[in-house]
Amino acid sequence: MNASDAPTLYIVVPCFNEEEVLPETSRRLREKVQALVASKKIGEGSRILFSNDGSTDKTWEMVRQLHDDPAFGSLYTGISLAHNRGHQNALYAGLMAALAHGCDAAVSMDADLQDDVDAIDEMVDAYLQGANIVYGVRDNRDTDTRFKRGTAEAFYGLMKAMGTETVPNSADFRLMDAKALEALSQYGETNLFLRGIVPTLGFKTAKVYYRRGERFAGQSKYPLSKMLSLAVDGITSFSVTPLRIVTIGGGVFVLIAMVMLAYALISLAMGTTVSGWTSLLVSIWFVGGALMISLGVVGEYVGRIYMESKQRPRYIVWEELS
Repeated sequence: MNASDAPTLYIVVPCFNEEEVLPETSRRLREKVQALVASKKIGEGSRILFSNDGSTDKTWEMVRQLHDDPAFGSLYTGISLAHNRGHQNALYAGLMAALAHGCDAAVSMDADLQDDVDAIDEMVDAYLQGANIVYGVRDNRDTDTRFKRGTAEAFYGLMKAMGTETVPNSADFRLMDAKALEALSQYGETNLFLRGIVPTLGFKTAKVYYRRGERFAGQSKYPLSKMLSLAVDGITSFSVTPLRIVTIGGGVFVLIAMVMLAYALISLAMGTTVSGWTSLLVSIWFVGGALMISLGVVGEYVGRIYMESKQRPRYIVWEELS
């Protein structure tokens, strides 16, 4: 392959308060891009794009320094959002910026270096062989705690049960070519769940298996609360099964009520009385709890409809580097 024929690759890295890890991340990604260019797998116009999600530390200042350093040429670029909009929006913003810059393909990965940088080689190989989307899939979860491993398995199992198509053990470490990115740009929902959207795009896909490492530095930006929120977004964005469960639950409660009514009438006809304060209280609390859960499920969907109906922008770009 001639250098002029090599595709332009962008590595898109969403960032939120990553000043501790950014120097090492930028170094490793620079070496990776330079190696791929030297092997003529990607073109010299390939770049590393940082998508700053409204960081409050020196993350954006460091990105600007990388961009302005003449020693790196035009290797580094970036965009900065005007406000913290969450990982998925920051990632989407970075991918759309890469597409607007005319990339042939883009690899998305987190800044914490837990994703294996060397797996990008295999992703590029799969892309050059015709794949439009290449998923980075973890080959094990040895670095996870037992709790995180269990919740992750439960999450993917639940998503499958709800009828949502996902790639198990694959997060947002993937390669997408320009055709796939163009298709992604047509999805207009506010509540983004890219792990569910990307598999619905179709196209030719491939998988690259890698070992996920420990976070290089800093604190995780995905505590349990955000993981739960992401799970709720994923379920409510792609499945109405919870609403159907509420309906089925209502039917079950009606049947139970009819059985209890028949039991009461038979007891009355036989002249027996049963003092059932305990069972009565249990029934009240059970039905009351079920109703509250049902209202909560319906409320989640109504809330998302409300947010979508506003048609507010997903994000606002405060600054973009050339």
